[in-house]
Amino acid sequence: MPQKTQLDNRSQHTSADGGPGPPAPIFGLTETRSELEWPAIAGMPTKPILAIYPGSFDPVTNGHLDLIERGAKLFDRLIVAVLRNLDKDPLFTLTERLEMLREVARPWENVEVDVFDGLLVDYARKRNAQVLLRGIRAISDYESELQMALMNRKLEPRIETVFLMPAESYSYLSSRLVREIARLGGPIHGLVPPAVERRFRAKVR
Repeated sequence: MPQKTQLDNRSQHTSADGGPGPPAPIFGLTETRSELEWPAIAGMPTKPILAIYPGSFDPVTNGHLDLIERGAKLFDRLIVAVLRNLDKDPLFTLTERLEMLREVARPWENVEVDVFDGLLVDYARKRNAQVLLRGIRAISDYESELQMALMNRKLEPRIETVFLMPAESYSYLSSRLVREIARLGGPIHGLVPPAVERRFRAKVR
C-alpha cells in the first residue's frame, strides 16, 4: 500500500456528511489570496518607494509637469532633482529653476524639489531611492536613455529605471524648443506652466 506523503495528509478535507472531501488546493496553483496578503507572501518590499526624476529643467515644461503628476501617483515619494551643471550656460539660473519647480509642484504633497551634482546613482544612493524616473518622447530618446539606464544599472544594480511616455499632446515638447521659440518672440502659451510663462516674459523681453 503506497504511503501517504505530507502533501496528501494536509490536502485531505472532510465533507459535510463526514466522508472524505475534495483535496485542499495547493497554494501557488489554485488557491487565491487577498490582494493585501500578496506582498508578504511573495517577499515583495513593503517599504515606501522613493523615485527620483532628474533633469536640467531649463525651463520646466508642461511635459515635465505631466511626468511629475503621474510619478506622484505611481510612487510614495518623488524627488524632482535639478542637475547643477557648470558646463552649460542655462537660460534660467539654478535658483530660478528651483523656485519655478517648487511653485508648479506645490499641488503634490509627496513631491520634493532638490539639486544634485556628480553621478546620479551616487545621489540616488545617498537619498535611499529605489527608482529613477525618466521620460521618453521618441525613438531617439530611447537610444540614449537605454544606454544611460544600462550604465546606471552597472554602477548600482539595486536601483531600477522606469520609463514613462509623455501625454500625446506633449510628445514633441522639449525645453530647448521652448527656449528657441521664446527667444524668437513666438508664443509659448500652453507649452509651459503659467508661472514659468511669466518668468519668460521678464527674461526675454
